[in-house]
Amino acid sequence: CCFSSESLSGSSSLWMYFLVGSNNAQTKHRVLKIDRTEPRDLVIIDDKHVYSQQEVRELLGRLDLGNRTKIGQKGSSGLSRAVSAYGIVGFVRFLEGYYIVLITKRRRMADIGGHSIYKIEDTNMIYIPNDSVRVTHPDEARYVRIFQNVDLSSNFYFSYSYDLSHSLQYNMTLLQMPCDAGESEELNTSGRQDSFDIFEEEGLPTQVVHGLINEPYAKYVWNVRLLEKVKDIVHPDWLLYIIHGFCGQSKLLIYGRPVHVTLIARRSSRFAGTRFLKRGANCEGDVANEVETEQIIHDASVMSLTAGSFSSCVQVRGSVPLYWSQDISTMMPKPPIRLDQADPYAHVAALHFDQMLQRFGSPIIILNLVKKREKRKHEKILSEEFYPAITNLNQFLPPEHGIEYIAWDMARYTKSKLCNVLDRLSMIAENVVKRTGFFVNRPDFYCHMLRPDERWGDLGGKVTPNGRIQTGVLRTNCVDCLDRTNTAQFMVGKCALAYQLYALGMIDKPKLQFDTDCVSRLFEELYEDHGDTLSLQYGGSQLVHRVKTYRKIAPWTQHSKDIMQTLSRYYSNAFSDADRQDAINLFLQVFQPSESKPHLWELPTDFYLHHSDTMVLPHQQHSYTHWWTDGMLTFLPSPYDEAQCEKNRRKVAVKRMNRFDESIDIYTEFFKPYELTSFDDTFSIAMTNSSRSHTSHQHTLCADLVPLLWSLSSKSSKEETVLQRKTAASAPPPPSEEQISSSSEDDSEEEREEDGTASQRSTPIRLTEPSDSSRMHEQRLPPVRETYGLNLLVNPPDEDILIYHSAPVSLFPSDSIYEVSAPEVDVQSRAVFECHVQTGRGWVRTLCHEDVLMYREYIKNRYM
Repeated sequence: CCFSSESLSGSSSLWMYFLVGSNNAQTKHRVLKIDRTEPRDLVIIDDKHVYSQQEVRELLGRLDLGNRTKIGQKGSSGLSRAVSAYGIVGFVRFLEGYYIVLITKRRRMADIGGHSIYKIEDTNMIYIPNDSVRVTHPDEARYVRIFQNVDLSSNFYFSYSYDLSHSLQYNMTLLQMPCDAGESEELNTSGRQDSFDIFEEEGLPTQVVHGLINEPYAKYVWNVRLLEKVKDIVHPDWLLYIIHGFCGQSKLLIYGRPVHVTLIARRSSRFAGTRFLKRGANCEGDVANEVETEQIIHDASVMSLTAGSFSSCVQVRGSVPLYWSQDISTMMPKPPIRLDQADPYAHVAALHFDQMLQRFGSPIIILNLVKKREKRKHEKILSEEFYPAITNLNQFLPPEHGIEYIAWDMARYTKSKLCNVLDRLSMIAENVVKRTGFFVNRPDFYCHMLRPDERWGDLGGKVTPNGRIQTGVLRTNCVDCLDRTNTAQFMVGKCALAYQLYALGMIDKPKLQFDTDCVSRLFEELYEDHGDTLSLQYGGSQLVHRVKTYRKIAPWTQHSKDIMQTLSRYYSNAFSDADRQDAINLFLQVFQPSESKPHLWELPTDFYLHHSDTMVLPHQQHSYTHWWTDGMLTFLPSPYDEAQCEKNRRKVAVKRMNRFDESIDIYTEFFKPYELTSFDDTFSIAMTNSSRSHTSHQHTLCADLVPLLWSLSSKSSKEETVLQRKTAASAPPPPSEEQISSSSEDDSEEEREEDGTASQRSTPIRLTEPSDSSRMHEQRLPPVRETYGLNLLVNPPDEDILIYHSAPVSLFPSDSIYEVSAPEVDVQSRAVFECHVQTGRGWVRTLCHEDVLMYREYIKNRYM
């Protein structure tokens, strides 16, 4: 963590813009000066000094006085306050001068270990040059309108102290990397000015901590080009990197223990665009609609990122890495798929999977959900090219690090009435999580060794003294990477959630049932919001097929909604995708306007903008056999980006900080003791909660305290469950894991596991009479007779009462797993505790000679 400009105030004069950035407590300020006399160039002066609140007021007062034409004059010629903002998105220039884009509204969306994640709600675009030096251009206004078509208030996120472009595993592994302090910034030894510490001025050395500042992963940062001009000029505190995608957080209460479930989706800024205009991959290995989804589980009873318990699991979606596209010149709902370029050596796929091996390690598991049996070839074209490409790449990799390929025609299985799609996906998910593992920042609990679970012992990944590391990743794709892909990712996330809760000690087995508050309410809705958001960004509409559609329990009204979403997607693809694509190209600076080349709207295609290598001859030919990065295989299965090598150490800078510096004080950052805040308005209270979601305010007391138990189903859902059980009774059992992981050629095998878990999501029951509350409570929780074999309404026998009144005798030996002996306490510790208790009762003991000397030394150093 480091100082960050959490609030900005812009003041302007006729010749200069002054940006004053401050931290949250308004105790430290920085000043940025922007010259307004340059009509086309961007001239920025960064004042390296850190000002106090009084110093910055005096500075602005002197600037205001110096910008007046006459001493004592009050008018517009002085310094005027222009805008208040929360950060700088970047600087952009079209055909005239530069603009500055500022964040003027924000909303807190999530919290990860005290680090807040914000969503951009509104922005302001300000033209920098003064009107007296402005050189106008007739096409400038059109470029501004195209640039503003990228709605920055729609799913753009940032954080002042947490790197959103990297995964939680990378950010926490980075803290354990040995780095040399080297050249660091000047240490602030003032510490906490208002603190009361007896060792503050005792001559003891200043308590120094080392913080790490790393470079963001540019692939998932959407304003890298907008900050490129000032990156090497201004202090890093001014640079605010934003991501595009989705961020959602919900809170589970498991017997009162808070657990935060966070879902973060990072959309790639390379080869970005809309549905039919961006397909396949470009010549650099970047694929269309590539999104990295990270699922973070946090035991919120401990807030600190370093002391708390965290777990994360990452999966990826992206278009098939081939040169392919769809012709949209004809008005067809499904334009034909065509392969644009022959790639017999899988060159573009090699570049793509080289990136994935560097970032995620091995194994890379591909789940291909496109259709394989069609009357007329459409999606099958991609499968016939994709599988040979993977086979060609695997022959050069070591067998233990090979790319695993799973092909499954999900759409065909959905049409069968006897096949349960989610059961098959659940088995695939179990196999994937066992292969890749997930990240945990704490070692296994002792109870995991006392009561071992066979599934926990077979878990993959890499075990470290500090926990577990995910090695490898699941890459899911269909044609659009929207509906089918989101359902598959939900099932993988559900399986990983069970393992993550088990790793954090929340549940006794790494398995979750479907119809629980945890899964069917919070978790499923979180993934549906995630899918709807990504579908709107890429396809122009929300999801058409949801989890309930594949469970075959969707209500009849869902069919009409699906039709409307299909029409909305078709309209967006046909009429508005071209304008959205131009806006994305301009915002990402893929196209930079110039008077010496054609305008953006005059280009017949943007192919050459995203395939830059086709315009120049390559300096070095990429090897077809040694297609991975040099030195990467020595670190596999661990990710190369997280390896402790010289290349990665150069990306990290060490900053020496005083331990009591407020810029790294998470308590002050989160609770804000310097502000008057309302408890009901805090983010933790307003977060989606399992104890009150989907229930009215008056029924909060009846909410389920254990969201992992079965939910109460309505009458209609029970009828559907009975119908599904009757259907499942005639279906054959599902295949084994070996049949899934090796191949899925035999798609005619129909599967259905007889399980009573398929029922509609529970609906809250209206309480009509006070006497119904006890009846509802009996229905929500399983009866005691079924669980323990006891009937609490009948008095116990006399023999049991006699045994109860007699002295209890344990049947287990001492210090077993059921009974442990009390720890022995030494005499000195007992004396300290007794002194503490006596002091609380008002009986203060006489100070000893050492205490008197320490107190005299403290008084002498502090007050004399």
